[in-house]
Amino acid sequence: MINMFEVAETNKMIEQENLDVRTITMGISLLDCIDSDLNRLNDNIYNKITTLAKDLVKTGEEISREYGVPIVNKRISVTPIALVGGAACKTPSDFATIAKTLDRAAKTVGVNFIGGYSALVSKGMTSADELLIRSIPEALSTTDLVCSSVNLGSTKTGINMDAVRLMGTIIKETAEATKENDSLGCAKLVVFCNAPDDNPFMAGAFHGVTEADAIINVGVSGPGVVNTALKKVRGESFEVLCETIKKTAFKITRVGQLVAQEASRRLNIPFGIIDLSLAPTPAVGDSVADILCEIGLEYAGAPGTTAALALLNDQVKKGGIMASSYVGGLSGAFIPVSEDQGMINAVVAGALTLEKLEAMTCVCSVGLDMIAIPGDTKDTTIAGIIADELAIGMINQKTTAVRVIPVIGKGVGETVEFGGLLGYAPIMPVNQYSCDAFVNRKGRIPAPIHSFKN
Repeated sequence: MINMFEVAETNKMIEQENLDVRTITMGISLLDCIDSDLNRLNDNIYNKITTLAKDLVKTGEEISREYGVPIVNKRISVTPIALVGGAACKTPSDFATIAKTLDRAAKTVGVNFIGGYSALVSKGMTSADELLIRSIPEALSTTDLVCSSVNLGSTKTGINMDAVRLMGTIIKETAEATKENDSLGCAKLVVFCNAPDDNPFMAGAFHGVTEADAIINVGVSGPGVVNTALKKVRGESFEVLCETIKKTAFKITRVGQLVAQEASRRLNIPFGIIDLSLAPTPAVGDSVADILCEIGLEYAGAPGTTAALALLNDQVKKGGIMASSYVGGLSGAFIPVSEDQGMINAVVAGALTLEKLEAMTCVCSVGLDMIAIPGDTKDTTIAGIIADELAIGMINQKTTAVRVIPVIGKGVGETVEFGGLLGYAPIMPVNQYSCDAFVNRKGRIPAPIHSFKN
């Protein structure tokens, strides 16, 4: 049982250490909305979302008031739209009408974001998958709240390099389509290897086809809480360090469990998972990079960074999994550059490079996240960056992702301001040597030998 004593114990974490429930995300299946008529399909989607999620925001606000726990975002994820729109959509613009319907529904119910404008193409693309992917620049430039994701690879299937090459182009086109807002559309677009079905965090959230008709997932975040706890054991052994992180993660996850159970009960929708992710914000004191510094590094990116991040990620998962029977999603530590003031400081100081970030993704929860790069970066270079990151996920049987923003009209040394939770970022240099001949090959990279398990 979770009781009010446990909530009271976290008051200091909430008031002084930036603990929050980052999101309550309602996952909604749209499979029963499928229709060969595009207008009926859009009507079905709008009606189902606005019916099921009509009380989501109000419920989140009520729980927040009653328990004193900040719930920063209320979000919706839906079935990957490539699966839903295939019967009705014959052009990319047809798919873009669904994005506008999702945006309208999200605004009607008052959520912060809606995710699931997605395609799953780790082994191959259907015509519907390709049409949706080609519609992404239009979809993200004509909506405000829609987030898009594409799963390009998995340990079981390998990496779909045709889709990787295409996504290099789509990311550049999305940057161009939203260049008046510093290419903000790319901040709502992420590509994955081994994407989980139950991820409540944007931009990669979608409602998996193995899920129930509707589900409640909760994402919790508390980098500031962990950092404060570690200050009390400064200079102690690794054993003490690890125990401190585990115990702190346990307490954080219990808050999420309480919120998830309450939201599930009040909305009469099954509870799915808790995602315990140390997801930073631009607020001072709410930084994963600061935790790494507290562990003993001058800056994130210094020698020892990957080892410190591996330790942090593992202990967070060990603590969280004891606090809830259903831990899932991306649980662990995020390292988004623009959303983490400590990461930004490390980039400005020259301690953190794109290559070091790639090494860190081998042991963190996601991948290359919210990284601003020069707007003139070639689409083939972006495809090469994606391929490298997906290979890490495929070989290591973990989720990896890429969310890079080629900021049109800006170059290395300049800064881009996204605002809100997305923060701001210095433009990072990218290796200028060509990978054109590699990414322009056709086909897919085969699954690794250890994928063959049945």
